[in-house]
Amino acid sequence: MDNSNFLGLLTLAVFLPTFGALLLAIPVISRTFVKRIALSVVTVELLITVFIFIRYYVNRDAGLQMVDRLPWIPIDSFPVEYFLGVDGLSAPMVLLTGILGFVAIFASWNVTHRVKEHFAWLLILQTGVMGVFTSLDFFLFFLFWEIELIPMFFLIAIWGTGRKEYSAMKFLIFTLAGSAAMVIGILLLMASTNSLDMTQLPEKIQHANLLLPATAICSLLFLGFAVKLPVWPFHTWLPDAHTDAPTAASVMLAGVLLKMGGYGIFRVCVSMFPDVAVSLGWAVASLGVINIIYGAIITFNQTDLKRLVAFSSISHMGFVLVGISSVGGFASTIGLTGAALQMFTHGTITGLLFLIVGMIYEKTHTRYIPDLGGLATRMPIAALTLVIAGFASLGLPGTSGFVAELAVFLGAFSNFPWHTGIAAFGVVLSAGYILWMIQRTMFGPIKEQFVSLTDVNKLELIPIALLVITIIGVGVFPFLINDVLVTAISPIVESLHGL
Repeated sequence: MDNSNFLGLLTLAVFLPTFGALLLAIPVISRTFVKRIALSVVTVELLITVFIFIRYYVNRDAGLQMVDRLPWIPIDSFPVEYFLGVDGLSAPMVLLTGILGFVAIFASWNVTHRVKEHFAWLLILQTGVMGVFTSLDFFLFFLFWEIELIPMFFLIAIWGTGRKEYSAMKFLIFTLAGSAAMVIGILLLMASTNSLDMTQLPEKIQHANLLLPATAICSLLFLGFAVKLPVWPFHTWLPDAHTDAPTAASVMLAGVLLKMGGYGIFRVCVSMFPDVAVSLGWAVASLGVINIIYGAIITFNQTDLKRLVAFSSISHMGFVLVGISSVGGFASTIGLTGAALQMFTHGTITGLLFLIVGMIYEKTHTRYIPDLGGLATRMPIAALTLVIAGFASLGLPGTSGFVAELAVFLGAFSNFPWHTGIAAFGVVLSAGYILWMIQRTMFGPIKEQFVSLTDVNKLELIPIALLVITIIGVGVFPFLINDVLVTAISPIVESLHGL
């Protein structure tokens, strides 16, 4: 049977940013023109991802769509294909990558050091992330997974602040350690099933004579994804990387790179090993609760704005794990949908938080919370943006954060009521540190050195408006994302129930 198929739309979405990066390498291009090229590329990329999402939404009952599939390495013992496609799980992630790639360019607009390289690395990073979310060949998936390491390392190490080299190396070491576990799991699957086709592996795993027990292989793969999510105790690289990374890198790191971990757990651990996922549900729920409570408590002790948002990300990624632990329960569709929605909503919310924190830092030259205060009098739009992002982060009704967390709780409660109750307390904690941060930063008497501050400009309003519209839009009309996610989650649930 000839499986070759090539439409090209997803290939364009994956490699257009890299093409833009190659354009930036042309020596005669000036610094100003570099920014225009990068902006043009990500604008077209955003339009493509919106089109992909809308096209999938309209035909969401058709399953896997927009497939680009060609033979790649024609070796019987190593069956690798160039295989891209989108389903209900990947379509929202593709849209999220397009949105945050667009935002990241605006966040880098004031970069003056090695401008060409900065924008080139940002564009290559987008290719890596987009490739992860669309790859359906396991080897190709892993290749894109590793590609994103390179641009993120250089973005932190060259354009970061503080202990930037240390933080970049720590990020690299942790991620490579996780990748080592992942590649072992991939090789074991390939040797056991003679397949790397991620659409066929779920069925083949059920009938294959695995070289190691399914629980062991799944755990190896989970470890690789857990480092990226990150799951406690593999989280320690994240606060350092966020604190020292430039704003654009923080937006991408929190917005989409962490979601690669959650996406991998869904795509591989839950989809390919549903029985194992059910049996380890208690452990996953426990790790999620630890993430939520530990991350929230540590956040209370932070005085650096970026570090505070970084630890809050650790806490909020715990909700993804709690939602995933609902697999096998009678409300598992709700819980899994909530977990997947949490990945999308957290990407936009935290992306907005890091964006506005970066703008505050550019104007005040400090992220130390005790040195701030009263900024709302001089920066009302920035203050309003921080309030919206903060309220969305703590799960205020009407925002996307509320819908996702509510679905997680509803789905997980039947399986693990005690875990769900403790996780819900994490929402109270998040409200505490978010409100504390907003009050200390934006309200009260303004410091003398900040009386001449200016608010965000018209150019900075563009990414702010895009993210705010997305957060409120999904909060008011959650079906726009939920209806898509359900098309990928329902088959998993049905397989577990023997339907």
